[in-house]
Amino acid sequence: MRTSSWYSNFAKATARFCGRPRVFVVALLVIVVWLVTGPIFDYSDTWQLVINTGTTIVTFLMVFLIQNTQNRDTEAIQVKLDELIRATRGAHNALLDLEELEDETLDAFRKRYQLLATHARAEMGRGFEDTGTPEA
Repeated sequence: MRTSSWYSNFAKATARFCGRPRVFVVALLVIVVWLVTGPIFDYSDTWQLVINTGTTIVTFLMVFLIQNTQNRDTEAIQVKLDELIRATRGAHNALLDLEELEDETLDAFRKRYQLLATHARAEMGRGFEDTGTPEA
């Protein structure tokens, strides 16, 4: 099993740290301090530039860290779902790894399952159970 790269470890730790209430309070305090110093600096262009530049840099960097974390989480969920499909008797193994298919193929699968859902709702409306494993 391969260990995580330094970037993955950094992204995880940073995302965990930045998601805490204390970090939000610190960010809020930075904005309050900036607002309070407005009259001291006569609301100058430099005063405005400080907050604009700071928030832009933080936002720019956080986008990459958050995206890395979401990508990793999504991949882990997909693998777990694939394992549930693989291990479930009667499940369709063709549904494994759907996220890798072309949009047209994925849409065809989605339509088949939407038809199953429509049919199941109609059957429920007629008093039948919504259980079983109809073929897709």
